[in-house]
Amino acid sequence: MNNVIHIRNIVRNFQMGHEIVYVLKGIDLDIQRGEYVAIMGPSGSGKSTLMNLLGCLDTPTSGQYILNGKDVSKMSDDELAEIRNKEIGFVFQTFNLLPRTTAIENVALPMIYAGASKADRTERAKEVLQSVGLGDRMDHRPNELSGGQRQRVAVGRALVNKPSIILADEPTGNLDSKTSLEILQLFDEIHQAGNTVIVVTHEEDVAERAKRVIRLRDGIIESDTLN
Repeated sequence: MNNVIHIRNIVRNFQMGHEIVYVLKGIDLDIQRGEYVAIMGPSGSGKSTLMNLLGCLDTPTSGQYILNGKDVSKMSDDELAEIRNKEIGFVFQTFNLLPRTTAIENVALPMIYAGASKADRTERAKEVLQSVGLGDRMDHRPNELSGGQRQRVAVGRALVNKPSIILADEPTGNLDSKTSLEILQLFDEIHQAGNTVIVVTHEEDVAERAKRVIRLRDGIIESDTLN
């Protein structure tokens, strides 16, 4: 099997005062390389917790998570930080760009952590900005860009290290409907280029673009269907 994500019996509990809150209650999930998956669910279903685990921002209480052949469920914080930078490209609803740096510097940032030379960073960041349609905006700062352009910079930054998965959290949440459509078309292109795309969303029209929809409810997978 060509799985990029292999999860078995993932449980995540949180201690809240004297109580234990059971958020994920034994999740099994395989995602193959090159899939386009949407994860949906109402508030409190566990989708944000699952996204944090998939993105190596958190570790499970119990269970196993193999990402691209590596068991990340037992890794230290430092090891997880390295995996995040190398294997995962994040796209957030709020863009999370550095305000005082240009588009090209924002996109190149993950490559600094990866130890790439300045020449390599610049070349790759230019290439990625061209691919997301911002070749003419490389030297603009975030406040000189529209919301859609900022999200394109964020998508470029997610792609720059050629990660195993692109993980997007409500990527159109702060955009108007026309701009949302443009960003979703960009995700289609990224998927068609062979990338594995996982979108966490509560919007049906966003999920419709994916090829597979996983719905969570009360910490378990309620349904897993192909579009």
